[in-house]
Amino acid sequence: MIGHKTSPISVILVSSGSRGNKLLFRYPFQRAAERPPAKLRSPYALNTSGDIIDDQDGDSRFSDIILATILATKSDMCGKKFELKIDNVRFVGHPTLLQHPPIIQVSKTDPSPKREMPTMILFNVVFALRANADPSVISCMHNLSRRIAIALQHEERRCQYLTREAKLMLAVQDEITTMTENGNPQSPFRQILPKCKLAQDLKEAYDSLCTTGVVRLHINSWLEVSFCLPHKIHRIGGTYIPPEALERSLKAIRPYHALLLLENEKSLLNQLPLDCSPAMVRLIRTCSAVKNLQQLAQDADLALLQIFQIAAHLVYWGKAIIIYPLCENNVYMLSPHANICLYSFVADQFALQFPGHDLPSMLAKFSLPVSLAEFRNPLEAPAQEAQLIHMVVWMLQRRLLIQLHTYVCLLVPPSEDEPGMRDEDPLLATRVGCRSLSTPCAISFGSPSTSPLLVLTYHSY
Repeated sequence: MIGHKTSPISVILVSSGSRGNKLLFRYPFQRAAERPPAKLRSPYALNTSGDIIDDQDGDSRFSDIILATILATKSDMCGKKFELKIDNVRFVGHPTLLQHPPIIQVSKTDPSPKREMPTMILFNVVFALRANADPSVISCMHNLSRRIAIALQHEERRCQYLTREAKLMLAVQDEITTMTENGNPQSPFRQILPKCKLAQDLKEAYDSLCTTGVVRLHINSWLEVSFCLPHKIHRIGGTYIPPEALERSLKAIRPYHALLLLENEKSLLNQLPLDCSPAMVRLIRTCSAVKNLQQLAQDADLALLQIFQIAAHLVYWGKAIIIYPLCENNVYMLSPHANICLYSFVADQFALQFPGHDLPSMLAKFSLPVSLAEFRNPLEAPAQEAQLIHMVVWMLQRRLLIQLHTYVCLLVPPSEDEPGMRDEDPLLATRVGCRSLSTPCAISFGSPSTSPLLVLTYHSY
């Protein structure tokens, strides 16, 4: 249900110019008449999903003419956030005014053809969302619309890319309209998709938002547009982490933390763009789960602040997580959200990665909190100890384990001369001290009137 609320309903491309408002492309393009009949729903059935019941068709009940009219805004609204709510659908976009290059005047004897003046004035890449979408999702969709618009505006000014694609889309629409005047209406967008590169990019963006949340486009096979929807990537069980909480966590990175890559080095390097920072490549090749960020900065010969920035970037994009460096004193336990099925896909991956071992047996060893030192056997070969580290890293990468931490806090007892504390219950000071730690579980030892307090708390990371 989380993916249902964060995924867009459709992506729409509209334009406005001297020939009026045009809906150039929309995806999904399947009309309501072409869809398979939906199961009948009782009007008295309880809606347990929390969504609007009459949202089966989404924006498909709006005709192309209506969408072109309401989504192609006026020129003075260009360069600003566009948001329009109609019933249970919310349209989010970034209208952009085209900045056409000046027409080059050529003589009549010049054999080169003149550049035609484009008729398009503005365009808008719009994402249709559900009306109850989270404000953070709406902000992210607007950000993606703005990035695509900037790339299209640049390519239009460089080589009139958007004008060419728009002419192709309109030509296919006219052709389909002529063929189906006397027959059943068909969607022209199905015919546009294999012929138009821009339509393929918009479809790819929609599919990526609905699946992985990571969008990587190459507009006109030239400009790269990268985007990450954090709601799809950063989740704990069935609950997503709000972007505000994620940003606060990234600001809390410290030198004693470690960076754990969620993919192998070769796969991650292949995903990087050609013009990426050499510092990121150096960090990925040097990264290790047993090194803290301070050691990583020294080994990679990079500034610690730069290490923090690259680490935060990788975490935001879902390519790494922040952990504590692996050591013998680390205490791990089975995650409450771990998949413990015997014949799961994760179990098959574990068997292929570590022949002779099975995942359920390994997870059973962490059913109770256990430190890595308890697995150490002085009679075993060093290779077996290294394999254990690799197994723990593998399970941490897939969120199968969580680390438990013990915090020790020294609370100085109040002075006897301090007013208001002489006649009160000594346990009151203990409770106040525990509350200052802001932890749900705290155990205190000692008396505030005789000795300092040692407060031990366990916290899952």
